[in-house]
Amino acid sequence: MTGGTKSGAAAPAKADAAWSLDTGAGTMAPRTALEVLADVRAKVATGELADYEPIPLGMAPLDRMLGGGIRPGELLLIGGAQGTGKTTLALQMARNVAASGQAYVLYVNFEHDDADMLNRLISLESVLPHLPNTKPSTGAVKITDVRSEVIRSWARAGDEEIDLSKNPRLKPALDRIARYGGNLYLLRGSATASTVENVRDLIRLHREKSGEQRILLIIDYMQKVPQIPEPPSESEKVTYVVNGLKDIALTERIPTIAIVAADKEGLKAARLRNHHLRGSSAINYEADIILILNEKYQIVAKVNIEFNPYQAQRFRDWIVCSIEKNRSGADNVDVEFHKHFDFSCFDPTGRPVQEKLIEERLYND
Repeated sequence: MTGGTKSGAAAPAKADAAWSLDTGAGTMAPRTALEVLADVRAKVATGELADYEPIPLGMAPLDRMLGGGIRPGELLLIGGAQGTGKTTLALQMARNVAASGQAYVLYVNFEHDDADMLNRLISLESVLPHLPNTKPSTGAVKITDVRSEVIRSWARAGDEEIDLSKNPRLKPALDRIARYGGNLYLLRGSATASTVENVRDLIRLHREKSGEQRILLIIDYMQKVPQIPEPPSESEKVTYVVNGLKDIALTERIPTIAIVAADKEGLKAARLRNHHLRGSSAINYEADIILILNEKYQIVAKVNIEFNPYQAQRFRDWIVCSIEKNRSGADNVDVEFHKHFDFSCFDPTGRPVQEKLIEERLYND
């Protein structure tokens, strides 16, 4: 048979053939691998490497395991029971990224108001340069003391304008926040306004005004992001929200972090794992990285504490952060951080967990 193609086989498309579809909700325009390669070469030639450079999160062992940090297009989830420090970890990551100057940070918080988050930052900054030493002589100020100092400053001011920078206990921390505060945006989440679509529009608006500076998006927490109208089940809502956040990460080239609540089974489990995250199996499929926080004392093998009460007490001071999923590197890795929750922070140095932990991995996506 000559003069054509074999029966049932399509003729190869021309490399320069236009192939696009206007849908009314956007354009679908596939590109050949050669076109993508040419685009990559052009970016490398002009030094546009932002899409290839990870943003360090400032938590040393996590950054090592993640190949340097979080990348554009990636969705990182932080799960854990109440009191394990999910917000503490996320805010410290936000602070680290903003302070590095590598990206702006948009922190959308449905659990705490902006003033409370600022109090946490002040306390964190007062102690961070001195860790592991948290003695008052270093200038470390607990969160509860930050609030007290704010009230004292108001009382001393009288009819004058309050200037917290004149407070000697708060001034060092406030000076440090002033160096990066312009890179960190705090937004109180709304049950009506803070939808996935509106967050995307807000990011695009910021980019129009600030240029192509990179942005890190943090959502605290995912189950509270509204969908309007409200779907009939939480599973449908969570599926929609996690898909939407992943789409923002990919289409806007924005690394995204979201805190995720645990389900009832997870709260009762001996050790919380990624399949205990509440709402939908889509959580495990859409995420690129999943971190699960557990109290070390609760999950360390009991042989490590049965005959050593001092050791048992020491374990209460640590949180185990398990990398349950990592598309870009190793997973099923456990690292631990010394918690300083009075100062709303972890010691960022961390270390691998040496002791055997209970309940070996039961689920692997």
